[in-house]
Amino acid sequence: MPAHHRPASSDPHSTALPRRQWLAAAATLGIAPWLLSACASQAPAGSAPAATPATDANPARRRLGPLEVFPVGLGCQWRPSAAPGILIDSYSSRFDRPAAIALIRRAVERGVTLIDTAEAYGPFLSEDIVGEALQGGRRERVTLATKFGFDIDPATGQRLPGGLNSRPAHIREVVQAQLRRLRTDHIDLLYQHRVDPQVPIEDVAGAVKDLIAQGKVRQFGLSEPGVQAIRRAHAVQPLAAIQNEYNLYWRGPEAQVLPLCEELGIGFVCWSPLAMGVLTGSVPATRRFDTAPDLDFRALVPRYAPDALAANMALVDLVRTWARRKNATPAQLSLAWLMAQKPFIVPIPGTTNVAHMEENLGAATLRFSADELRKLNTAVAAIPVRGARLPEMVMRMSGVEAPVRR
Repeated sequence: MPAHHRPASSDPHSTALPRRQWLAAAATLGIAPWLLSACASQAPAGSAPAATPATDANPARRRLGPLEVFPVGLGCQWRPSAAPGILIDSYSSRFDRPAAIALIRRAVERGVTLIDTAEAYGPFLSEDIVGEALQGGRRERVTLATKFGFDIDPATGQRLPGGLNSRPAHIREVVQAQLRRLRTDHIDLLYQHRVDPQVPIEDVAGAVKDLIAQGKVRQFGLSEPGVQAIRRAHAVQPLAAIQNEYNLYWRGPEAQVLPLCEELGIGFVCWSPLAMGVLTGSVPATRRFDTAPDLDFRALVPRYAPDALAANMALVDLVRTWARRKNATPAQLSLAWLMAQKPFIVPIPGTTNVAHMEENLGAATLRFSADELRKLNTAVAAIPVRGARLPEMVMRMSGVEAPVRR
């Protein structure tokens, strides 16, 4: 992670977090502000230069259902900061619009083909930047993924009180606006950002199926769904990808979701593949995450509270050890580990730094022998991770099963 973060901040789990900081947090994961506001009363150095692994020079493409992509994608989860003209990611790393456009264009030049955004990132801002960056013949070279699912006022960009909204009519309206912002006539991979507990998943899948028939969308995906929601959606419109958190700190998808993806031929896209930057090895155990002026989302996450962060450094130390052994950086080792678990896994690390983006791509050619992978998996499993992966109220939006159509 960039080294400009201030080394100390107020207690990130104070119940006195101002409302505007919780609203800022909503933007980081596309979470409705009413939900994060409900959490508020309960909330308790730069990376090394990229190493060059001694491996294959041309990594094989990976399949997300019918789609074929470069093994490492690019996440574009950005929002405005408190400073005019400045953008930030979920962890308050700062850059501006020209730098964001240059980053995306450089990624495409380096062979990245999966670009991930969402209407909720900004809101709308990330899609607009991605759309501009992909002009000049770049759009045809990438698989463009975005997401719907929140109730956002199209005029103001403010989230509406209802929170989630996956009603078919709303999906159609959102996609029309997304096509305009992205400056394209089709979306390659359209995800439901979170399962809507008020709308049968069959209705959602049916709406996307209609959009596919119209040529506005090519493939369908779900983010953080329940396993039955996956089966039910897939029966109406085959899913190309599931996008869930998955990293060395959080291996929850291994129990049910990854086996189900393998069974049904669905790809798996990892958000937060570097555990919100901690697995880069650049975050010290003493780090305190900022709450102002721009909220660092990690300040709200139990896994990164002071005591938990210090305890969880044992896993970072293991990653550093294996990275040295493999002539790689910790970030490369962490991403390569994910890709080694299944051939249909594609991580989408986000960054505001071109050098970090290029470092991440080096993971695509890093390989483990069967014996190395067995030893590394055994070592990882032996290290307990302290703290929940997300705030409790946000966690309630994961693994949701949609209602049955009546």
